[in-house]
Amino acid sequence: MSKLDGQTVVVIGGSAGMGLETARLARAEGAEVVITGRNEDRLKQAAAEVDAAKTAAFDATDPVQLERFFTDFSGQIDHVFITAGGPYYGLLEDLDLADAQKHIGIELTLPLYVGRVARGKVRGSLTFIGGTGARRPGPGLIVTSAMTNAQPSLIAGLAIEIAPIRVNLIAAGFVDTPLSARLLGDDLEKRRQQLRDTLPIGRVVGPEDVAALAVHLMTNTALTGATYDIDGGQQFVAR
Repeated sequence: MSKLDGQTVVVIGGSAGMGLETARLARAEGAEVVITGRNEDRLKQAAAEVDAAKTAAFDATDPVQLERFFTDFSGQIDHVFITAGGPYYGLLEDLDLADAQKHIGIELTLPLYVGRVARGKVRGSLTFIGGTGARRPGPGLIVTSAMTNAQPSLIAGLAIEIAPIRVNLIAAGFVDTPLSARLLGDDLEKRRQQLRDTLPIGRVVGPEDVAALAVHLMTNTALTGATYDIDGGQQFVAR
């Protein structure tokens, strides 16, 4: 018997990278998988790749669209994996403060919106994605560092308030995804080699590593309110 037989897993941000690999592994473990994202064409391609039961195209950072998705969802959901959101880099003097304010609002309130709509619909767990790279303040990290350090407390509080739904946070370092490739461009292989040379694990963390942790958090019913680092020891290496 597979770990997720007969269960329904929703992956918000499931068309690529960590979300796609989590959907793939959840399906391999017997779950019925639903993936969401903003781009309908990419979702269709991803759904065919991982044998997803359904797709839904919407912007998860829009509270109205997010609530509509959960309200209209037919049946119960066992687990939700959320990759929406992301880091925000920039020196103070260069920041668009209105844009920074918007980003902070999204990062802090998205788990709250998901937690609220999960009541009565989700019976297992919520797993969010955060990071480890900005735990130490540095130039250009002023916004992301604040969000990174706030997320664990937010997740712990949410786990208390919406129990028995379990809530956890995966804090990732560099993960070798298509998004990383787009951001780094020609510098991607240089970054990979740098990580191979410096990380204690001697290799680059991939989306399949994150997926394995995500599925473990879905299936281990003793885990809630905690943050789980998966960066290959990157946070302990000098920048």
